[in-house]
Amino acid sequence: MGKVHFNLDKLGGPHVVHWQEEDSMHDMLYKYNATLDLCNSLKWHKGGSLATECHYGSRVCAIRETIDEASDNSSMITPIEIAGTYQTQAGRSMEPKFELLRNSKSNSDAAKEGLRIELHGGRYPFDDKKNGVDQQAIIEFVCDKDRTGLEGDEKDDGEVVEPPKEGDKEDDNKNGDEKKEERLRRRDTNEKGKCEDSDRSLRFCGYQDEKTDKDKTIRTLRLEWRTQYACEDAPVQDGGSHWGFFGWFFIM
Repeated sequence: MGKVHFNLDKLGGPHVVHWQEEDSMHDMLYKYNATLDLCNSLKWHKGGSLATECHYGSRVCAIRETIDEASDNSSMITPIEIAGTYQTQAGRSMEPKFELLRNSKSNSDAAKEGLRIELHGGRYPFDDKKNGVDQQAIIEFVCDKDRTGLEGDEKDDGEVVEPPKEGDKEDDNKNGDEKKEERLRRRDTNEKGKCEDSDRSLRFCGYQDEKTDKDKTIRTLRLEWRTQYACEDAPVQDGGSHWGFFGWFFIM
């Protein structure tokens, strides 16, 4: 395929998506807040620790709140590293993969314009080499000339600090804001591959176990990002030396 230039620098910074899952059989509710930053490693919130934040080097991090609805709604916070580079801690890297949507093997993507990226490196539990489940994020950037990609955007704008290489367990600062509650999307098992019904440019499309070509299970977070910067004829931004990670990542 010929060279196609994409500069997604305008979509940099931490962005947040929400969803929730129900386990009615065990009266459990799982609420997820996932933060992604394609340009830089995620920073910790002030006062954070490895008990409440993902390891240093994360690009995509999910924070799961497990609520026991049968026990006075007691809850527990669990960080889940989905994608990032953890060479020092675990010897795993992000190993980014990308393809044009029009070159996809999927018939449903044949008429789409844009690109798909895969980001790896995550595992849950993080240090469990034997029973841990590998994680990955698959993000489809779909051309939409009427969208910047920031419509309905929710940034992680809390006070943040650089995460240490090693963390201590401390309390997490949770926000029970009702607006955030309304944005949580209940996902049904029969909705696999279907994106949430939302006017936001960045949409949640699923978080489920999938099988690789080698019949290995991998937990996959799927997102769709509608933006004019995913159009192949988008004007080249004045990026130059500021492209950084995107400079090589999105030139095909």
